[in-house]
Amino acid sequence: MRLRLIRNATMLWDYSGRRILTDPLFADRFALPSYSGRSRNPVVDLPLAIDDIMAGVELVLLSHRHSDHFDAAARERLPRTLPLYCQPSDASALEAHGFAHVTPVESSLVWPAGTLTRIIGHHGVGPVEAEMGVVSGFVLQAPGEPTVYWAGDSVLCDETRAAIERYRPAVIITHSCGATWPDGRGGRALIVMDAAQTIATSRLAPWARVVAIHLDSVDHATVSRDDLRQTVAAEGLEGRILIPEDGEELVLAPQP
Repeated sequence: MRLRLIRNATMLWDYSGRRILTDPLFADRFALPSYSGRSRNPVVDLPLAIDDIMAGVELVLLSHRHSDHFDAAARERLPRTLPLYCQPSDASALEAHGFAHVTPVESSLVWPAGTLTRIIGHHGVGPVEAEMGVVSGFVLQAPGEPTVYWAGDSVLCDETRAAIERYRPAVIITHSCGATWPDGRGGRALIVMDAAQTIATSRLAPWARVVAIHLDSVDHATVSRDDLRQTVAAEGLEGRILIPEDGEELVLAPQP
C-alpha cells in the first residue's frame, strides 16, 4: 500500500491495484470560515495542484460531509461518474449533488479494492457529539495488502477498541489534531483524538503502525505535528507512530 497525505484527511491510497481518494478538501487557503475564531480555514495550501491529486483516481471514500472533509470546491471538481462510498446517512445528499454512483456502506461489502467495512465513530461525546452528527471510519482488507483501519473524525471509543481487537490492522490512521468544539457550558470539548489518545491507540495495537493525520490544517486544532512528535518521542514510540507532512508518501507493507 502507498499512502500519500495531501492535507487534513485528504489522502491518496494505492491499495489492491486501485487509486482511492479520501475526504477531499480542495479549498484554497483561508477560503472557508473559522471553526474557533482564530483563523479562516484551511490554514495551509494544498501541496499539489488539484489536477495532480485527481490524476488516476478511481474511487472516493468519504468518512462524513463536514466542510473540512468534503467542501464545495471538491464537489465541483469531482466527476459525477466517479464511484463514491460513504456512510448511509450521507448517500442522499451526495446523490442530490448529481453523483451517479453512490454506494452507502451499512456494514461490510466487497468493492473494487477488496473488502470495505464501516466502523461507527464518535465525533465527541454527549451534547457535542449530537451536534457533530454521525461519522464513520473504515477497515480495508485485500489479499497481499495490509489491513488498514482509518478511524476518521472520532475520539478513542469502544468501537475503535473493538475494531482493533477484531481486525488486528497493520495500519491505523488517526485524526490526531485534538480539535475541539464549544461544549455549551463555556468550555470546549474534544471531537477527535489528541496526543494522549493517539498514544493510547498505539498501545492498544503494539504490532501496528499508526499514521497520524488531520494535523496543522484547521484552526480548531489544539495539537500540532511538533507537539505530537515530542509526545511520541517521550513515549519511545517513534517507530510505531508516523506523522507525515502534507504531500509526503508512505509505503506500508503487510505484516510479516
